[in-house]
Amino acid sequence: MAGKYNILVTGGAGYIGSILVPHLLNLGHTVTVLDNFIFKQNSLSQVCVEPKFQIVRGDARDVSNLRPLTKDADIIIPLAALVGAPLCDTDVLGASSTNYEAIKTLLSLLSKEQKVLIPITNSGYGVGEQDKLCDEKTPLRPITHYGKTKVQAESCVLERGNAISFRLATVFGMAPRMRLDLLVNDFVYRAVNDNAVVLFESHFKRNYIHIRDVSRAFVHAIDNFEKMENEAYNVGLSDANLSKWELCEKIKKYLPKFVFLDAPIGEDPDKRDYIISNKKIEELGFKTQYSLEDGIAELIKGYKMIRNASYGNI
Repeated sequence: MAGKYNILVTGGAGYIGSILVPHLLNLGHTVTVLDNFIFKQNSLSQVCVEPKFQIVRGDARDVSNLRPLTKDADIIIPLAALVGAPLCDTDVLGASSTNYEAIKTLLSLLSKEQKVLIPITNSGYGVGEQDKLCDEKTPLRPITHYGKTKVQAESCVLERGNAISFRLATVFGMAPRMRLDLLVNDFVYRAVNDNAVVLFESHFKRNYIHIRDVSRAFVHAIDNFEKMENEAYNVGLSDANLSKWELCEKIKKYLPKFVFLDAPIGEDPDKRDYIISNKKIEELGFKTQYSLEDGIAELIKGYKMIRNASYGNI
């Protein structure tokens, strides 16, 4: 699918979009972003100078917003979502309407020729089996409302066809629209500013992925669409299936004063406990460029600028 395309990105001013949209523009694509700017971010200000960039303020659930924007789009990337278990539990109806119902509305407006690249979450796997990698054939058993809405969205997108789904690992790294509530970002922030963190269910394992590699995965799919279409792909670091305790040990190598303790009570709000295989997308030529260690070092530098907790999703 080589070429330059008209790409519509809903929620494009969010955490992933603030990295992905400039990347797409740098590659010569025309990009239109629809975003409601609920977090009052100005994360795309640096690309407003680009003639191939357009931005629309509006809600991705509103048909009157979507219809004119989908008309000329070759590719649609629906990033607009309520992301994370705590936020979705706080606004259950908003999560359902944005994460799932809005996707159904979007699909109803598209022709068969228009392509969709959707990110969901690998938390859809729920609790995995001990020492057994979850691949794309592993049954989806989401536990949280967040996971359930994203799995529903993936199902209807792949059923419609002409689409690719990315089951993203826990994303980390600095971005113009920063988030501190993601696990790696949160733990490094606490290590830098508090020198300590208390862990709940520290043995729970999950997979991780740098935000710039997420952006690269979308570009890889655009360039290799015919090889990848109508399938779901895990996107994560194959050498980063780590427990929260193991993650803290890595952070401590960079910040020796960091202390982490295991709490006798408490519960992980995301309820993620699994290890992931990313072999499927790797066999199609995708390789990550940024390690977990790269992200930790980057975040430590970034947190010299960020001194408050206004960058979360809750």
